[in-house]
Amino acid sequence: MIQLIRKYKSVLLFILTFLGVYLVLSFLYTQYLNIDFSESYYPDYITHRVAEQSEWLIDKMGYSSIIEPHDLEPSMKLFIEGVFVARVVEGCNAISVIILFASFVLAFFQGWGKTFSFICIGSVLIYGINILRIAILSIGLYTYPEYKAILHDIVFPGIIYGLVVFLWVFWVSRFKKQKS
Repeated sequence: MIQLIRKYKSVLLFILTFLGVYLVLSFLYTQYLNIDFSESYYPDYITHRVAEQSEWLIDKMGYSSIIEPHDLEPSMKLFIEGVFVARVVEGCNAISVIILFASFVLAFFQGWGKTFSFICIGSVLIYGINILRIAILSIGLYTYPEYKAILHDIVFPGIIYGLVVFLWVFWVSRFKKQKS
């Protein structure tokens, strides 16, 4: 048993680090979600800001958009040209994706400076692409409502997760180069 642990030490260390960081960050995020943000930032500060930034971007793309708090659930309603097209819920704010991204990067730790810098740059990139993704998805839902399932369930999750996989591959390839 000890030989197996020694043989797969780096794999076990990766798995334990990844799971440990993921569980701690997820726990902290859950605690954050339990904070009462009042009416000012409904349903929570980050989700509210994502909805506002998506609304701003949609307006910049030439469409008239409005957001308002949903009266039946913790989300923001998004309207384009007066048509309700989407709900911006907590799952749309990309924080869970950023937690997953950061956990993986920390599991391939390369020193505080490089690792922290890459997590910050990657997180900002993921957040920004997510805002763009929500804006384009909303415009797509407004323009092509018959493709809602394909756009929402396949195309646009592929964009955000595709970016995360690209960043992971980039990070691991740098990690391998530095080890050699």
